[in-house]
Amino acid sequence: MRKPHRLSDLKGYSLSARDGEIGKLEQVYFDDRRWVVRYFLVHTGGWLAGRTVLIVPGMITGMDEEEKILDVDLTLEQVKNCPPMETKRPVSRHYEQQYYSYYGWQPYWIDDPLSGTTTFIPPAGGVDMPEDPAHPHLRSTDEVTGYGIHTRDGMIGHVEGFILEEPDWSVRYLEVDTRNWLPGKHVLIAPAWIEKVDWARQEVVVKLKQETIRTAPPYDSDKVISRDYQVALYGHYGMQYHED
Repeated sequence: MRKPHRLSDLKGYSLSARDGEIGKLEQVYFDDRRWVVRYFLVHTGGWLAGRTVLIVPGMITGMDEEEKILDVDLTLEQVKNCPPMETKRPVSRHYEQQYYSYYGWQPYWIDDPLSGTTTFIPPAGGVDMPEDPAHPHLRSTDEVTGYGIHTRDGMIGHVEGFILEEPDWSVRYLEVDTRNWLPGKHVLIAPAWIEKVDWARQEVVVKLKQETIRTAPPYDSDKVISRDYQVALYGHYGMQYHED
């Protein structure tokens, strides 16, 4: 069963390994082409000297919304010995290769033609892997929060938050605050309606016009995102709602 969650509600959730707590969820890294979460960024706290680690969504085995816990199918020892990441730099493909190699998993980009780069295979002779290969389409939610929303005919607001959906942890919607143009109104925009994310201009470019967004069904973050609301939202944008 698919279920949407506001990322802002998930921040601070504890990630629990098989034998203890890993740490607290701070943000996520998502793929700007597939619009799926690739990593949960977790602050470990005192047990690992405050390191920050990445957890792939595929290791999440359960959620306790009352206790605010995400269960993770790893041990603390596995997490402790994973390659350390540099939190002040974007996650590079070089680091991802080290990460997946450590866990013995097949990288997600192997069979993904939209990943943007291919796996680096060093040529014969033992040439070292480059330190900074081409960067994948991977961005943090903290970075994109606040980006402007650029429509076909001008600006209409900014990214206020993200709606994630389990069990595949896709980015189901961007929450848009239009208060600079439409005082107090928040609306949702699905990735299918996004043309591109312009990192240089710090904008999300959408395939919609200002008036279409202005008249969209308002989003109330205090209410559950129901199926009826989503059907109405998609209908407003002239599209058919599909749960899968």
